[in-house]
Amino acid sequence: MGYDTLKSEELLKISTLGELVKSGYQSEPVKEELRRNLIRKKKAGEDIFEGIWGYEDTVIPDVERAILSRHNINFLGLRGQAKTRMARMMIELLDEYIPVVTDSPLNDDPANPISRFARDLIAEKGDDTPISWMHRSERYTEKLATPDVTIADLIGDVDPIKAASLKLPYSDERVIHFGLVPRSHRGIFVINELPDLQARIQVALFNILQEGDIQIRGFKLRMPLDIQFVFTANPEDYTNRGSIITPLKDRIDSQIITHYPDSIETGKKITQQEASIKEEQSSAVQVFDLAKDLIEQIAIEARGSEYVDEKSGVSARLTISGYENLISAAERRVLQNGDSKTSVRITDFQGMIPSITGKVELVYEGEQEGAGIVANNLVGKALRTQFVNYFPDPEKERKKERGNAYEPIKEWFEKGNMVDLIFDASEKDYRKELKNIPGLEKLVDKYQKTPHEDFKFFLMEFALFGLAEYSLLSKHQVEKGMQFKDLFNSMFSMPELDEED
Repeated sequence: MGYDTLKSEELLKISTLGELVKSGYQSEPVKEELRRNLIRKKKAGEDIFEGIWGYEDTVIPDVERAILSRHNINFLGLRGQAKTRMARMMIELLDEYIPVVTDSPLNDDPANPISRFARDLIAEKGDDTPISWMHRSERYTEKLATPDVTIADLIGDVDPIKAASLKLPYSDERVIHFGLVPRSHRGIFVINELPDLQARIQVALFNILQEGDIQIRGFKLRMPLDIQFVFTANPEDYTNRGSIITPLKDRIDSQIITHYPDSIETGKKITQQEASIKEEQSSAVQVFDLAKDLIEQIAIEARGSEYVDEKSGVSARLTISGYENLISAAERRVLQNGDSKTSVRITDFQGMIPSITGKVELVYEGEQEGAGIVANNLVGKALRTQFVNYFPDPEKERKKERGNAYEPIKEWFEKGNMVDLIFDASEKDYRKELKNIPGLEKLVDKYQKTPHEDFKFFLMEFALFGLAEYSLLSKHQVEKGMQFKDLFNSMFSMPELDEED
């Protein structure tokens, strides 16, 4: 059995093989160790994958079943779906400490050594063989698969310097410099983006999973490696860059499919948890729930956009970095105006554009449109989608013969009036511009009555942008902000093209 029930200070007192044997220590495979600790935590009601949201009824039960079954695991999903994070969290299912033969290259179990070094040392010193204790954090190895990864990197190679210094022939096992896989003995080994590994490297892994054999330049070592393998793969890789060879895929016992958040609320939990926001930013910038909903809606719109490659996916990092940029846009305005506090505005979403353009893979049509235009369109679609959750559907209002909720606003713009919302406008100028629009404040008071003055102006701005997205108004970017005017006047006031254009 393992040593999870003993206190750390009791373990650290054991320093020789003889003392270890007297303590009643017995070897335990790493998969059994993970299983035992999972059972213990489940019975205690502990949250094993804390901070992983949206997987409570899908991915997490699959992972727990795989661990209980003592399976190697492959997480299959698009980018930004917490595949690697879940693999790293499995460390917490390991015992805090395990005993190893001191200085052994393969973290040898004192009761079941596999390396030549450990076997020779135990044969020489017996009960006086020195024992060290390895913390669970040292038992995790992670490797990103790339096409240039070699057999030597993962499995090992002959070390001529070691052969010369020890005066050993190349036929001696002791001249081998072991790679990452053998050095992960008794731990968790993770390979990210498995399909990117060359087929011949995958064959070597298949051999380890199947037989425990390590073959290095003519050596055939029967080494019963004790490893919990975790792989991650993106379905896109199966067709675009490489594939998992069938024999290897067949030996990975559980393939677990991951997914993106299935609701805005789940997405908000992830974004708020992962975003790096300093206390001074939180105290200076007020963020409304509607703004957070809009950020998540942008990601949803991107995942369904005809301009975005759906096979590539849209990472949760889009909303995380987008939220950070939104806060920073408002913070910059505070610094520009010498204020102490502010609230986010819809115009601040322009600060999110760099976060969007770097997080979406465009198809050919998207490339033709341009990344910046696609990003702005995604923001616009998010505004349009959320607009009807707060105000009457403009499409239905258009059909009314009288009582159109937006008529007073539309009529004012039809008279030739326009509004410029400057990105870095002071709070006073910002509110003045919105208050100048007849009917806008009344619209908010009627459909979204709120005692919160800051949120009221955010809703007024939101309504203005929403009407533009439903083509009741014209909106376009000017040098330092956004300009709103009547749609038809805007069309007729476009500059004339000369004959060559």
